[in-house]
Amino acid sequence: MLELQTREGAVIFPVRVQSRASKDELTGVMGGALKVRLRAPALEGRANEALCEFLAQLLKTPKAAVRILSGHHSRSKRVEVRGVTELQVLALVTREV
Repeated sequence: MLELQTREGAVIFPVRVQSRASKDELTGVMGGALKVRLRAPALEGRANEALCEFLAQLLKTPKAAVRILSGHHSRSKRVEVRGVTELQVLALVTREV
């Protein structure tokens, strides 16, 4: 089950990123974190940028509303998305997987 927190109009959840994948996709939940595969390499913040863009696109929210709180240099990250509900984030998991 995906671990979600709501704080001041934002949803915070853990993400596990696999870079240099064949395509950008959600692959489910792993250890309480949303597992995301990205084509971008983990060089010079490209995977972080791609993660923010990908989540913004999926949640139909501006890219500026998606922010990485921790784990900038790690595969495991904590992401904050403003202007969405927990149900919208949970719908990603049930719809994509």
